[in-house]
Amino acid sequence: MPVTGPNGWPVPGTTLDVAESVVEVPLGELTFPVRTAGLDNHETVIFLHGFPQTSAMWSPYLARLSAAGVGAVAADQRGYAATARPTDVDQYGLDLLVADVLGIADGLGIEGFHLVGHDWGGLVGWALAAAHPDRLRSLTSVSTPHPRAFASSLWRSSQLGRSWYLGLFQVPQVPERLLTLRDGTLLRRMLRGTGLPAASAAGCVEAMLRPGALAAAISYYRALTPRRAAAVGSITVPTLYVWGTNDIALGPVAARATAAQVEGPYRFEVMDGAGHWIPDTRIDELTDLILQHVRAIPASPA
Repeated sequence: MPVTGPNGWPVPGTTLDVAESVVEVPLGELTFPVRTAGLDNHETVIFLHGFPQTSAMWSPYLARLSAAGVGAVAADQRGYAATARPTDVDQYGLDLLVADVLGIADGLGIEGFHLVGHDWGGLVGWALAAAHPDRLRSLTSVSTPHPRAFASSLWRSSQLGRSWYLGLFQVPQVPERLLTLRDGTLLRRMLRGTGLPAASAAGCVEAMLRPGALAAAISYYRALTPRRAAAVGSITVPTLYVWGTNDIALGPVAARATAAQVEGPYRFEVMDGAGHWIPDTRIDELTDLILQHVRAIPASPA
């Protein structure tokens, strides 16, 4: 059994005696591979990855949370698994991504849950929390500000320059070709250059080189209209927002403006010196914050 510290989760470097399982959840014509651990525990956290990662990024968190007595789930989102990869851009709208999460929860028999999202997973989390607060016990967004805060920052900060790739991703076929040339050399350099550890970057590149994977991942950006992003409403569920001061993609103005979009209990946690890839580089710290946030919510009925 792992050695637990004062925060209640395993001390780094000790053995995590936890088994992770992968189940398939069918939703209509799509089938989602879902990693699970500790689902017999009372509280459950659903993790959502971002671009260009997969549910594999959350494996350390599934082990840590389940060892601490909290159930954990991480799914490959729409487009990131060959069994859930539509080809039309309009099949990657934000409403559909939100519906996928609810469908996966329903398929696993989970009514109320805590949600943790990074990057695009964070955006989906904000949208789900705004539209379906009755399903969420709490929200944690890592790196990603509320979409209204992001939009308001574009013209009054450096955010527009940070988001240059959004324009590139609107060009048909070009980003797919550029990022997959020479076995993904450019994509690997971009990920490593922004601070993603080498092993994580290699896993991302391998996943994106599979047929149709990168086009599907970029379809998230092509399907997101400014009107749809601006339609994400205020948040009433207990919310934790974790942001790193060295995030190259998402700047401080949007991060600070997020507080105005949350009407419920809110905690803004700044990780000094952390970049965009907080889940990969600050595993221990982020696990501790997530568990603190989950345990601060009054217990739900059994």
